Amino acid sequence: MLLYIYPVETAFTQRDVAMLHDSYKVKCLKFTQSPVLLPFFFLLQFFQLLLFLPFTNKYLCFFGGYHSILPVWFGQKFGIKTYIQSGGTDATNMPAIQYGNFRKKWLRKATVYSFQNCTKILSVADSLVGYDYKYDENIPTKQGLKNLIPSLQTPIEVIYNGFDHEFWKDLGQERTPNSFITIAKGISHPTRALIKGIDMIEFLAASFPDCKFTIVGDQNYPIKSKNIHLIGELNADSLKLELNKHRFYLQLSMSEGFPNALAEAMLCGCIPIGSAVGDIPTIIGETGLILPKKDVNLLKFKLKNFLSIANQNQLRSCARNRIVDNFTFEKRKQALLKVLAE
Repeated sequence: MLLYIYPVETAFTQRDVAMLHDSYKVKCLKFTQSPVLLPFFFLLQFFQLLLFLPFTNKYLCFFGGYHSILPVWFGQKFGIKTYIQSGGTDATNMPAIQYGNFRKKWLRKATVYSFQNCTKILSVADSLVGYDYKYDENIPTKQGLKNLIPSLQTPIEVIYNGFDHEFWKDLGQERTPNSFITIAKGISHPTRALIKGIDMIEFLAASFPDCKFTIVGDQNYPIKSKNIHLIGELNADSLKLELNKHRFYLQLSMSEGFPNALAEAMLCGCIPIGSAVGDIPTIIGETGLILPKKDVNLLKFKLKNFLSIANQNQLRSCARNRIVDNFTFEKRKQALLKVLAE
């Protein structure tokens, strides 16, 4: 049996469980993100791991943090291989925007212990292994596990996120001219909105009043511009239909590892516009627009020129093909199963 342990259930974890079910009996153990509930969940998790110990062959953790301490300890104590999937915040230190495990003393210690003592780290993005951050001068340059844990000796393998290109697809319908969409949950919290680059979208909406902007994921966000339309969380079918109504997808985040929504939007034929953080430039390639640094005037200038290009339909096709060629569900599945079989 494979125990899959995570602090919160996401579409990412659901996809992983689906791809693993053919080869393993998977048992999911959810932890908590609440500091108040930590003592209770540590105790609960200890007894859960103890109960399932006779049947457990492997531990797989989604992110490193408090929830991965005991699986790593049990793995060492009882000779069970423990894998941690690094996905973003667990390889980040950004105090200026209150983001990243490494800005908090005890969470940093839990994260370092977990990564230093697990069997192998499975990163979803090259940038999470280590890269020089240059998008915002207020953020420390050195990001990623090898920069934040200089003594790290644990083997690391990058296994990109994978997507179902048969489900996420361009339906071939006519799209609203100069329409932009982004997906961001929890942005009614100001810090979360900043991390997801909603301030930049507000600036664009004010600068381009004839354009239409849609934000999906949090209906409680206090919008400032009349040309921004808010939609709450959508299921996958509804989200696919919504993406197919828009020409451009905005991913102007201040921090990302490998953003799922960006790839899904590109599969649906949205032309991507993203910030130069994490693996966003790798995902977009030559199929869209990259903002090299957080500068509203530079963004306005680049977008104005970008909107005038004549080959939007060609970019629409290229964006989809880039994900199909490089980041499929099957590629991730085979790579993940190969590692777990070692």
